[in-house]
This record gives sequence, C-alpha cells and structure tokens, in this order.
Amino acid sequence: MLGITLQTVLGVSVPGSIFGMLILFFTLALGLVPVEWVRPGASLFIRHMIFLFVPISVGLMVHFDLLLDNLLAIIASVVAGSAIVLIVMSYCIEKLVSKDI
Repeated sequence: MLGITLQTVLGVSVPGSIFGMLILFFTLALGLVPVEWVRPGASLFIRHMIFLFVPISVGLMVHFDLLLDNLLAIIASVVAGSAIVLIVMSYCIEKLVSKDI
C-alpha cells in the first residue's frame, strides 16, 4: 500500500509494486525490518511461484496478435538488451579481476 501511495503522490508511471519492493529491500538492508518477519511469506511465494506465472501466460495468449505485430521490436529489444548487459558485465568483471587485492 505504501508503494502505491508513493506512486500516486509522485505521479510517475513506475508501478507501485516496484516502489513497494524497493521500500522492502531498503528496510531489510538497513535492518529496520527483521528477516524473520519476511521469511514465512517469501517461502510461501517461492514454493508456489509457478502458479503465479499462469495469469501472465494467459494474458500473453489473449494478446497474441499484438505480440506478433511487434515481434521484430521485441526480438531487437531482447538482443540489444542482452548485448548491453553482456558488454557491461564483462567490462566490470575484467576491471574487478585485474585489480590486485
């Protein structure tokens, strides 16, 4: 709810769930929320994660014609994004490995 409220107040197009996950991450990282509070719910979601993807898959099939119309743009985005990640990660790993620790 806090993430959705933050999205509304800021008026941005980032989903409130993303803000909520960032808030959860930072509160866990700063130790404001103990991990033990989150662990039972997280285990439940991880255990049943496959069922959470079923509505997404059905939604994709409902809009299959839209996916086909934009197939070239989707493939180009996936290839370009993967190439960018590969190049940036290889550069970062090369810099980290070459340092004398």
